[in-house]
Amino acid sequence: MTVDSPAGRLLALLSLLQSRPHWTATELAERLTTTPRTVRRDVTRLRDLGYPVNAEPGRAGGYQLGAGGVLPPLLLTDDEAVAVAMGLRAAATLGVAGHDDAAIAALAKLEQVLPARLRDRVRALNAATVLVGAASGGRPQVNADVLLTLAQGCRRAERIHFDYEDNRGAESSRRVEPYALVSADHRWYLVAHDLDRVDWRTFRADRMRAPVLTGHRFRRGEEPDAASMVLEGVALAAYDWQAEVLLHADLEAATAEVAPTVGTLSATTGGTLLRLGANELDWIARYLVALPFAFEVRDPPELRAELKALGRRLVSGSS
Repeated sequence: MTVDSPAGRLLALLSLLQSRPHWTATELAERLTTTPRTVRRDVTRLRDLGYPVNAEPGRAGGYQLGAGGVLPPLLLTDDEAVAVAMGLRAAATLGVAGHDDAAIAALAKLEQVLPARLRDRVRALNAATVLVGAASGGRPQVNADVLLTLAQGCRRAERIHFDYEDNRGAESSRRVEPYALVSADHRWYLVAHDLDRVDWRTFRADRMRAPVLTGHRFRRGEEPDAASMVLEGVALAAYDWQAEVLLHADLEAATAEVAPTVGTLSATTGGTLLRLGANELDWIARYLVALPFAFEVRDPPELRAELKALGRRLVSGSS
């Protein structure tokens, strides 16, 4: 990024500091097409303007935009501004507990300062989008402070401690290294590395109590596919029965019929492998029969018996 004026360079530097939690002077100089010495001078100017830029000494040290001071301007691209506006509308409609009004107020302020071309894009998207409120479906809401704490932990690579109740009602205390927040099936999930179980786990945010940032930073290593982990958990892990079924269809056709929150799909010899779960085998049997494909049950054998019983009921006219 080449910046001609000192003022433009300051704004570009502030934008980079907002985009990720840590930069070295050399990295910033390369991005701004300048020198580390100039970066240090510009950091001093930002501090003079009230922006808390923290410096970490040493070879691995660098700069980080801290909390407090004056509120920095949000430097958004056109696409980012539209995404923020749509996200605020979703928050106002689907609702993070206690913050519906705040989302509406923030959206009103943002729309007021949007350029006309972006305001028209947002209004067109609003007109074409239908959002169904989560509360109307009886799903638990998540306190915004919980989500904020989890998001900060993910962004700053900082460990989090919280109490957790699993789907069977068992309670435990967890220490994790957070990786990502994922929204799926109108719920929020945290994907994190569980320090005590030494493995990756997904946690429902509405089942957490009193999450706190511990102040202990960690270095990110190899990370999983967060979305896939959550979707697999939603479709399989929480249920008493898990099934594997070979669909006689290619992956594209199967994907068009099977929602990602119902099951996971993978191409295999002879078609597409569907893995899904439920608390009742009868539900799985009825779901499979409704699909427009022939299929073969690979597991569990009890599902084959359930399908035969369902077939007999259908033939006899009972359900």
